Amino acid sequence: MSGTCPILLCDANSFFASVHQALDPALRGRPVIVAGQETARHGIVLAASYEAKLGYGIKTGMTAREARSLCPDGIFIPPRHDLYIEFSTRILRIMRDFTPLVEPFSIDEAWLDVRGCCDLHGSPLAIARRLKQRIRDEVGITTSVGLGPSKLLAKMAAAMQKPDGLTVLDYPDVPAKMWPLPVKELFGIGPRMEAHLAKLGIHTIGDLARFPVEVLARRFGVVGRILHQCAHGLDASPVDPHSLDAVKSIGHQITLPRDYRGYAEIEVVLLELAELVARRVRLGRYLGRTVSISLKDTEFNWLGRSYTLPCYTDTAAAIYTAARGLLHNHWPAGRAVRLVGVSLAGLVPATVRQEDLFGRIERQARLDRVCDQLKNRFGERVIHRAVSLTEAGVLYARG
Repeated sequence: MSGTCPILLCDANSFFASVHQALDPALRGRPVIVAGQETARHGIVLAASYEAKLGYGIKTGMTAREARSLCPDGIFIPPRHDLYIEFSTRILRIMRDFTPLVEPFSIDEAWLDVRGCCDLHGSPLAIARRLKQRIRDEVGITTSVGLGPSKLLAKMAAAMQKPDGLTVLDYPDVPAKMWPLPVKELFGIGPRMEAHLAKLGIHTIGDLARFPVEVLARRFGVVGRILHQCAHGLDASPVDPHSLDAVKSIGHQITLPRDYRGYAEIEVVLLELAELVARRVRLGRYLGRTVSISLKDTEFNWLGRSYTLPCYTDTAAAIYTAARGLLHNHWPAGRAVRLVGVSLAGLVPATVRQEDLFGRIERQARLDRVCDQLKNRFGERVIHRAVSLTEAGVLYARG
């Protein structure tokens, strides 16, 4: 049956927590909870190991205080997004050793289409087993892999056995394995759609599959027809390795560990975020022109401003200069800040770079390439700005 299921969905189990367990073997088998610090005002659980989930009922999205009350012996770790990007990149490289048709879905999930690679690597089921083993051996993380004839069924299959699962879900399996599940378990159905369907008496995927498609189409339009098809496991969308080519912007924001006042402190965070955004832009092989900043004060008042550069860029220097100008032009010097964000929009493929007369852009590009090579080989923290080690630094000074 697996020969008819050439689409794989690989999901890294409890990804953020698993990264920390991979780096520190002493954490393996223990309840690890990745959460912001309560004193830093972003104390939300972002991830938890299966020991914390199954043993203590820890769930993503609950407050760190609630998680601590449920699991007083839990090991609470602040998030390290630089590490998660590094590990995700390593996993994607392993996937691309099996097939060029890899479509990232999130930082910890991706689809693979292996139908053209079986002569090299064996059956889809054999590829799935080898993929899981390589990620475990080379990255130190367990994965759940689903196999199906479509992206939808592969995604549904991967969720059926966690952690460390390997599940095949073919069309004949749909009535027995999918239809008894709650309708909210169908990929693409959120809480609002679940509530709308409940009003029609649709509570399981089977209810949706058996419901008259004409009624669904009248009620929800084309979405109703698509949901009906999905309930039968039908999905014709291909695995598209260029799915992220249409990205409109890349950005990052962070809640500060304390109120920052004065341009000097805020500029440190802007520089750190500009470096992170530029790195992600270069990894995606983009250039962009429109720099935006987001600022939130202690009263939760939000300010967003943008500036369009004269030339496309992927350098932190250009992004930071624009962000710094926006800060000085639109934010009072003495006004406290609790959240800072930076993004680059207007992205285009990095095929043509505008050069300058004196070669400054090319020199900066060469420096960025060297830094990228170091980070690709040794990790995101191997090199960063010296200001990140000051009291104002937030991304690299801790941990």
